[in-house]
Amino acid sequence: MNLYEIDNAILECVDQETGEIIDTDKLTSLQMARDEKIENIGAWIKNLLSDAEQLKAEKTKLADRQSAAERKAASLKNYLTTALDGEKFNSPRVAIGWRKSAQLHIIDIDKLPKKYLKFEAPTADKTGIKKAIEAGENIEGAEIVRINNIQIK
Repeated sequence: MNLYEIDNAILECVDQETGEIIDTDKLTSLQMARDEKIENIGAWIKNLLSDAEQLKAEKTKLADRQSAAERKAASLKNYLTTALDGEKFNSPRVAIGWRKSAQLHIIDIDKLPKKYLKFEAPTADKTGIKKAIEAGENIEGAEIVRINNIQIK
């Protein structure tokens, strides 16, 4: 039985007109089953959150290793670029060649025409706005909404 079915079965144990309990034994067993179901779901949530935390930590470790490998590869590319100075290299395991490309360098951003500049869209300082509202300031366009967040420990 799921929680919805248990709750409906509990309602069937009570006379809806008088509020009198029809079947006390069934009501007690249903209440125990409901408590057990809620406890099991809470434990499952704790396990899932623990798994997610461990996966996040592993993801961070892998991202750090990826970043270190990419930095090392870039450093080695720079080393080979300096060492080969445009010379081609071929062996059975690797072939190193060159291709031409064009790269733009901005000398003075203040002298560029405005049509070539990008301006970021404004973002709200949520922390500052929340502190201001809690301090009694009236800020149009923002409000603090109180919500209930489930806590499972």
